[in-house]
Amino acid sequence: MSSIKLLSFSLSLAIVFFVAGISSAQIDKNATQSTKNLYSGLKRSASKGVIFGQQDALAYGLNADKSRWIGDENRSDIRTISGEHPGLVGYDLGHLELDSANNLDGVPFSRIKTDIRKNYERGGVNTISWHPNNPLDLSKTTWDKEEFTIRRILSDTRNKKNFEKILDKLADFFLSLKGSKGELIPVIFRPYHEHTGSWFWWGADHCTPEEYKQFWKLTVDYLQKTRKVNNLLIAYSTDNFKDKEHYLERYPGDDLVDILGFDTYHRNPPKSDSAFKANATRMVATIRDLGKTSSKPFAITETGLEQITEADWWTKIVQPIVQNSGLSYILVWRNGRPDHYYAPFEGNNTVEDFRKLQQSGDILLEKKVASENLYGKPVKK
Repeated sequence: MSSIKLLSFSLSLAIVFFVAGISSAQIDKNATQSTKNLYSGLKRSASKGVIFGQQDALAYGLNADKSRWIGDENRSDIRTISGEHPGLVGYDLGHLELDSANNLDGVPFSRIKTDIRKNYERGGVNTISWHPNNPLDLSKTTWDKEEFTIRRILSDTRNKKNFEKILDKLADFFLSLKGSKGELIPVIFRPYHEHTGSWFWWGADHCTPEEYKQFWKLTVDYLQKTRKVNNLLIAYSTDNFKDKEHYLERYPGDDLVDILGFDTYHRNPPKSDSAFKANATRMVATIRDLGKTSSKPFAITETGLEQITEADWWTKIVQPIVQNSGLSYILVWRNGRPDHYYAPFEGNNTVEDFRKLQQSGDILLEKKVASENLYGKPVKK
């Protein structure tokens, strides 16, 4: 093919991709290089396996007698039973808007910063959710719904300015996340999640799809464009959804989302086992198709079975869902109390089954994730 024909072909191909809205680039054109590397790395590593993550994994957990450990150095329940930390660690910034020293689960924000840095330097991935109190009345929790909060923020200049002051606190936190050389640490930020439900003030019954999209754009633009927070990957995360149209009903657009995800929890086992597995597999297939079209990584951004009541849950339920799925990661929830835990710990009856999943290669823990060099830099040993 001549150089002229090759150029013509390349231009035609570029026009087709532009018209179709397909782009392999992330949404922040000014992102730091390591953030760009993480974005491409999440897509690349998916061919090797699904990164396994846990919420609050490094902050606390359970001992063999189900008593809590809190704040131990270099400890996680996954490391205790497998020899490795999770490949991805989640934290929440709820109560940052209140100027609290601790987040809504009692973890000091100073500890969160330290853990994020250590996990990053080991080559692991960090993801952050946010359960903010209602910005119109911060005395009301994230679950204490104020009707049409988003509408009242978007339509009232004073409310919008006050909300931007809350976003400033988020921006300051993200910009304070720095590695040993002063570089910004990339994180996955997952705001306003499970919006297909209505248990949060940003949920489906409390705003229209268009209002949700505008609010999302306000948040992302303020952080990335106004405050120059250039170390974020933005994750869109529904709860259970019926079909592609339901998933996309409040989707703000490819130019405002980096990662496609959903949350789903397994409840009422064992009678629900087959239905849960089938439903999760269906939803993975939907976001996989959307991810291929938009060239975006996709993930199960929250899941789990409280108290893991089935000894073979990891190989019977989780493994068929993640196997050859193309998912970049899966995150199970926290080990918060003796009656509220989602990951195996020393003495738990699912430990051996989890080890089988680990040995299968279908999930990636800390060492394999580090070997992928997701940030494009040597991993600190």
